[in-house]
Amino acid sequence: MLTFSTDDLPAKDRFDHWVEVRGKQLFGVTIELEKAKRGDFHGRFSAATIGSATLAEMHASTYRVSRTQADIDRLASDSLCISEQVRGPGWMDIGRDRVRAITNSALIVSHSDMPYTGIPTRTDGFHFRMLKIPLKGRDTLAKGARALDHEPLAAGLWLTKLIGAGFAALVEQGSSIADPEAAVTNLGQLALLVRGRAAPGSPESRAAIHFGQYHVARRTMIENLHRADLSPALVAKLLGISVRGLHLLFEPTGQSFSRAVTAARLAEAHRQLLADPARPVVDIAFACGFESMATFYRVFRHTYGFAPSELRNEAVPHRV
Repeated sequence: MLTFSTDDLPAKDRFDHWVEVRGKQLFGVTIELEKAKRGDFHGRFSAATIGSATLAEMHASTYRVSRTQADIDRLASDSLCISEQVRGPGWMDIGRDRVRAITNSALIVSHSDMPYTGIPTRTDGFHFRMLKIPLKGRDTLAKGARALDHEPLAAGLWLTKLIGAGFAALVEQGSSIADPEAAVTNLGQLALLVRGRAAPGSPESRAAIHFGQYHVARRTMIENLHRADLSPALVAKLLGISVRGLHLLFEPTGQSFSRAVTAARLAEAHRQLLADPARPVVDIAFACGFESMATFYRVFRHTYGFAPSELRNEAVPHRV
């Protein structure tokens, strides 16, 4: 992973470095900020490779950003971009009198080489993520992605929920996600589906929807780990699918829904045991959805090789 922070530079050089190296050379954008505010500028950036794609993340002071035709001519990248404006709302002008409102948590799908201007509405900085999927060698994605203007996705759409869950999985797991290249391709196909640039019934679209549904199901499972009644029937009902449909989502992973729940509960208990040493083991077990302490101790020892109470002893290696 590539990481960078302006904290490592003299204050007087931070904004200029961000404009030239991070803006023009890396992203091919033009950055503008009033001179009076440049002395307080700060920014953090990271980028990681996931399959053939790149996931970038930025936290920075507020500024105006644009990708002009001159920027595109100088640094074209021919990529499908899926972006998340985690924090820092504003307006996006995409030309021809078209202006889009960008809210916190908005997901935006676009082709990398389309001009835009981003205008912030707040002054307390922003947090932004972008997955850039190169289109070279991806003919199926390329047909729908090129000339795709920047457009925030409607929050209430089912496909938007699928993209959000898949995008969150890439952010959390990075290159450790199962089959990174397939994950990136599926997310790109979902992006084209929601923008009306892909055929819903194609094999690529069916695989992409399956990918998104699995990650929605897994997120729903994680959000409900504390519930002792967490079951396939409960999650299927929350998702609006059949129990058989839920099991089919987990089948390709080689791990049943029930085993996935147990593994997630154990991982969360392991985390909480280390994070809160003073909290009783029994409280953590029940908070993670275990109904029986005997079951909790048995599966914990089987998985990690030692008892939950021993994890807090520095003499025991923290095997995971």
